[in-house]
Formats: sequence, structure tokens, C-alpha cells
Amino acid sequence: MSTLRVILSGGGTGGHIYPAIAIADEIKRRNPDAEILFVGAKDRMEMQKVPAAGYEIKGLWISGIQRKLTLDNLSFPLKLISSLYKSHQILKQFKPDVVIGTGGFASGPLLKAASQKKIPVLIQEQNSYAGITNKWLAKDAKKICVAYEGMENYFPAEKIVFTGNPVRQDLLEVTDKREKALKHFALDQDKKTVLILGGSLGAKRVNELIEEQLVFFKEQNVQLIWQTGKLYFEKFKAYAANEHVQVHEFLNEMDLAYAAADLIISRAGAGSVSELCVVGKPVVFIPSPNVAEDHQTKNAQSIAQHEAAIYLKESELKANFKNTFAGLLQNEKKQQQLAKNIKKLAKPNATKDIVDAVEHIIKS
Repeated sequence: MSTLRVILSGGGTGGHIYPAIAIADEIKRRNPDAEILFVGAKDRMEMQKVPAAGYEIKGLWISGIQRKLTLDNLSFPLKLISSLYKSHQILKQFKPDVVIGTGGFASGPLLKAASQKKIPVLIQEQNSYAGITNKWLAKDAKKICVAYEGMENYFPAEKIVFTGNPVRQDLLEVTDKREKALKHFALDQDKKTVLILGGSLGAKRVNELIEEQLVFFKEQNVQLIWQTGKLYFEKFKAYAANEHVQVHEFLNEMDLAYAAADLIISRAGAGSVSELCVVGKPVVFIPSPNVAEDHQTKNAQSIAQHEAAIYLKESELKANFKNTFAGLLQNEKKQQQLAKNIKKLAKPNATKDIVDAVEHIIKS
């Protein structure tokens, strides 16, 4: 039997990169001899994160369209033509059996080129609101793996497979790692721990909120594991001088961070939402209003409507954050209810189900 050859494409943020890596890992687990290549956007974080996970990656000269008129927008047609040409070259050289797209602008040219070459394509859509790139590619895809119900609004129903989003396998048993996590972060086991997540790059307004409320958190007798993200670490790192505050640019041991947390304040990117469902802790979602199609708000609302998380708009933080957070912190029953309800929404077998769909495409 010939060696399985797979290309995965997606990136720009951790929400597109980590699902692709999880899928690649599962393919490798089943097919140790499989040859796997990633295709991403030059100068984006996938060019570091993918090699760190042990996979080869090639970069395309591509970026998204900005909402306002910029020089980048004027160069977009040239970038698209260049990326389509390079995608055809990559496909010709690598000869994949299947191409998998996990979203982000890098996946557009590669999956389009694959479809033109009649190479089977699978799309993995993480959000409750489909992105422009995936909607554009849907008609050529063999299967579309989704994480939310109701995606027939965006994609042909006969192509949809409801799998959930891939999550890192080390998150499946975080409850068993509590003691190890408290030691790892040198935390006081008699205090509640609040984990703050703004995504891999960081969230400006969330970071500003934490800065504004440091005295409030101290008054509430909680300790913080505060992930600022790459863009904001330098600005906020000095607050680690506070006894109750730890400031991190990035958390490599996410399983331990989740295990240590009693409550979590988070953006509502698709990857984070899926991880938080698996982890099963009480969450306050503060979605970013500045992302394409406002998909984070839709993700947060889809969880909050099941009474599985608290959803706060950025515009309401000044007026409502203190009362909302203090009310949750003081209400153990509410914490337990949120944790129980969000856990019900988890799809822990998502990665396996997606790779099952990949194998089905290849065989058919």
C-alpha cells in the first residue's frame, strides 16, 4: 500500500493552527508512515508553531482583506494570484491524497488549487458562523466538519459532519492534575484561582480590564494566572510584582493552567470555547467585537443560551463586570451548574471523528 500523503492548511491565529496540528497528530497515530505537509501564511505564527510541533510547513504570500482601505488591500489581488500559483506548485510536487483546511486566509488559495486539480478536500469550520474563506470553498469540498448545530445555513446539508472542534488530548483529564498544577504555578491552595485568556496574540480590552481590577481581585482574595498574549506582555508584565498575580506571555502547559483554575475569564474564539467545554469549569466569556462577522459573539451566545457560561459584552464591562464576577465567585451552586452545563456541550472525540471523515473521503 502506498504511503498516505496529507496537506493541512490554516493559520493566522492559534484557533486555526492547533486544530490542524491535532488532526495531523491523529493521522500520524493511525498511520505512522504518513507524510504530512502544512501550508500557511508567511510571517504568521504558524511558521513557528507548526515546526515546533514537528511538522514541515511552506508559506504563501497571502493576507486577509482589511475592513478599511489600506495598501495591503490594494496588493491583495497580486497576493492571491501569487499564492494560487505557488499552491499549484506545492500540490504538483507533494501529490497529496487529501487536503484539509482549518480556516484562515492561507487555506483559501491552497484548497481552491486542490479542487481545481480534483484532489479531495475536507473543510473544518470551527465557528458557529462560517467564515468567508470556508463559504467560498464549500461547493468544492467533499465533507465539511462543523462544531455547531444549524450550519446548514452556510453549507450544503449533505456535506456536513457534526464533529465538534479538535482539542489537545492532554485536556481530557485535567481534573486529575489539580495537585500537580498548583505546585507547577506555585499557587496558594486556600485561594480561588482565576485564569485569564485573551488568545495567543492577546486581547487589549481584556488586559486593560484585568489591570483596572487588580485591587478588586485582591479584595476578593483570588489569585490570577494572567495570559496577556504576545502583543501585550511587555506592557503588563510588571504587574507580576503583585503577590496575587502571575503574568505570562503564553501558557505552554495549558492542561495545568486549566487544572489550576477555579474560574476562567476568556475570549470566545472557537478553539478556546471547545477547550473550555472539555475542561468543564465556570467561564465568563468576553468576546471580541472586532473579528470577522462578529463570530466570537455568536460563539459565546451559543454557549450562554444553554446556561453553560456567562456572556459579557466589552461595552458593558465598566458597568457590570464587578457585580457579575463577585456574584459568580460567591455562588458555589452557580459555579457548579455552569461547569456541569458546559461539560455537556463537549465533543471530546472530535479529532477522531474528523480523521474518520478524512479516511472516508480517501477510500471513496
